[in-house]
Amino acid sequence: MAAEYKIAPADASAGEKLLTWVDNRFPASKLFKEHMSEYYAPKNFNFWYIFGSLALLVLVIQIVTGIFLVMHYKPDAAIAFASVEYIMRDVPWGWLIRYMHSTGASAFFVVVYLHMFRGLLYGSYRNPRELVWIFGCAIFLCLMAEAFMGYLLPWGQMSYWGAQVIVNLFAAVPFVGPDLALLIRGDFVVGDATLNRFFSFHVIAVPLVLLGLVVAHIIALHEVGSNNPDGVEIKGPKAPKDAAGHPLDGVPFHPYYSVHDILGVCLFLIVFCSVLFFAPELGGYFLEYNNFIPADSMKTPPHIAPVWYFTPFYSMLRATTDDLVKVLCVIIGLAAVASFLKLKASTMVRGAILGGAVVAIALLLTFDAKFWGVVVMGGAVVILFFLPWLDRSPAKSIRYRPSWHMSLYLVFVVFFLVLGYLGIQPPSFWGTLVAQVGTLFYFGFFLLMPWWSQLGTFKQVPDRVTFHPH
Repeated sequence: MAAEYKIAPADASAGEKLLTWVDNRFPASKLFKEHMSEYYAPKNFNFWYIFGSLALLVLVIQIVTGIFLVMHYKPDAAIAFASVEYIMRDVPWGWLIRYMHSTGASAFFVVVYLHMFRGLLYGSYRNPRELVWIFGCAIFLCLMAEAFMGYLLPWGQMSYWGAQVIVNLFAAVPFVGPDLALLIRGDFVVGDATLNRFFSFHVIAVPLVLLGLVVAHIIALHEVGSNNPDGVEIKGPKAPKDAAGHPLDGVPFHPYYSVHDILGVCLFLIVFCSVLFFAPELGGYFLEYNNFIPADSMKTPPHIAPVWYFTPFYSMLRATTDDLVKVLCVIIGLAAVASFLKLKASTMVRGAILGGAVVAIALLLTFDAKFWGVVVMGGAVVILFFLPWLDRSPAKSIRYRPSWHMSLYLVFVVFFLVLGYLGIQPPSFWGTLVAQVGTLFYFGFFLLMPWWSQLGTFKQVPDRVTFHPH
């Protein structure tokens, strides 16, 4: 059925007539109402809920600055580094655009990590928001690919050798590894072909996928409604509503949360600009000093490490040694024996558990530890996709869970930060040992979640959101 055709009043202003003309051809007002002025969000949002809009802001910054950088950048191994130096030294305000882009990359991961941690705290991945979480994890994975490919483009020492190390990891995949690494590089070594294909993916392919996932993420979110710190549904069939059908525990997103987000944007821009103008390299964490040296295939840097936002996963990769593989074999064996002895199930089921453990141990011992390191690094991201089904807690929000759950989350964060720090440092015995403990804790946190998330005494979840106006 066609939409009703609108006619502007005779005394309408020029702006009103223009809006009416647009609405008759494009649902501008309808979209604004559905997603802003008539989209009801819980009235008890706190500061944790600003990071979603900040991620969208940083995405816009990256796209705009990227467009201006592409105008002057040359994806040629012979002159790529010189073109970046030309942008920094000769292009008017080029240094600002380049630093905005490099600082924006780190800012993107900061706000995304905080956004994901908020989802972890308040159970934003639970029913009915599983698809919202999956789209979000896909955005995170896509963002990692985008950052990795963009990292090569300056063609500095750390860019070149970092790409060399990461691409060579794919060669550890059994049977297809060498061909896969060759396909990614486009050559037998990282060179001009690699730079060109990474440039194409970084500028065109991955951003298109990323934008599509962001749109899908927002559409899915607005379809089921936003979560809140109490984890109480405000739009469900049992939720209280007024005569017009609006939730009593919600307020229109605009103007209440649009102003809320503008405040968050202002605070973010203060921090962002402070880093941008006073410490764009941030001591070598945002821009490594080795990346201000042209790439030299004949001179390897003393220590190769990725940018800070990859280092927790890189640390897990380095921690996966032969010794850790043997420890995993022991853990799997002990868990299988304990399940066989204590599990109240048929002999066939318990035998299947033992058989599965034997197969797992055989696989662990068959393939090289380098391959399992790649699996661990990839698995650390992939396991996030299954979080909605791993968490069996009766309460969504951390507010109504046992207090020790919060302590467990904090230990998880500490280990994640420690893994990130160790990934930047050169390998050492004690560093590797701590990274191995952190890796085991990281995976244990998620794989044992169906068990520990149900333990303890839970508080009574209220029927309505708790809100205390300022």
